[in-house]
Amino acid sequence: MKNIIHPEVKIGHIHLTVSDIERSLKFYRDLLGFDVTSYFGNSAVFLSAGGYHHYIGLNTWQGTDATPPPDGHTGLYHFGILFPNRKELARILKRLYEINYPIEGASDHGISESIYLADPDGNGIELYADRSLDQWPIDDEGHLQMITKHLDVLDLLSELDGDES
Repeated sequence: MKNIIHPEVKIGHIHLTVSDIERSLKFYRDLLGFDVTSYFGNSAVFLSAGGYHHYIGLNTWQGTDATPPPDGHTGLYHFGILFPNRKELARILKRLYEINYPIEGASDHGISESIYLADPDGNGIELYADRSLDQWPIDDEGHLQMITKHLDVLDLLSELDGDES
């Protein structure tokens, strides 16, 4: 019998070790816009959107000022934050540009459009919006044909034309 995970299973949250809770809150809460749902003393905080219990947990259980793993080691490459649509992805991209936050990359993967950056502790993050399923590139055998090409950020930002918010 083939062991297959249920198709409705989703990755529910990520829990990150950080070196400074307040600095991380400035990024995840103040810049990206997540809501704080709860604190665990002064060593952990949980953040979410839309009333869910938490999507992101941040902790200093390894000690404040803990150092990230050196380059060339295994561990988290990046995690993704899925935006509901292209316009919301454009909004966060604009916000990042307005405060001159460093962006590490921007790609069109055929199935999605993605912005890559790192949080203050160096954790890789992909901010992305999926295209509708009917736009996904699928070959004659039914396999996704994911690509990585340059994202046209000006076209993405054009989603905000005429938007005053």
